[in-house]
Amino acid sequence: MRRAIYPGSFDPVTNGHIDVIERARKLFDEVVVAVAFNDQKQPLFSLEERLDLLRKVTASLDGVKIAPLDGLLVDFAVQQNARAIVRGLRAVSDFEFEFQMALMNRKLEGNVETIFLMPKEEYTYISSRIVKEIARLGGDVRAFVPPCVVESFREKLKR
Repeated sequence: MRRAIYPGSFDPVTNGHIDVIERARKLFDEVVVAVAFNDQKQPLFSLEERLDLLRKVTASLDGVKIAPLDGLLVDFAVQQNARAIVRGLRAVSDFEFEFQMALMNRKLEGNVETIFLMPKEEYTYISSRIVKEIARLGGDVRAFVPPCVVESFREKLKR
């Protein structure tokens, strides 16, 4: 089975993330969406909430599994028998950081490749950070995130 890991914080999952998951699924038999806990970030949604939202939005996608990620990504990939890590690139500005990470991951585990996928053009400007800011300021985020995320924002921000 060709398995890939698609890691991220997904705080929250956006339509751009879903697009990358769907693209990755066309290339791999199974895509494990690995939801990372980063103690250097202050997420709006808890790890459990992010896992739950991803399970909801990927429920209709065969071959997609949602899992928490704690520790080194390459170790997780090896544990999952994955041969690839999928990373989304929205713009050239993403590339430098992602390139460094890919090289470091290759140094740590040479059997796991990094694959870069670009989302559809209409999603290239979407980021979780920007979507959260729009929601916090009372803006309409329906064009950027799935309906269950819109509802979660309403509950979380009491709007």
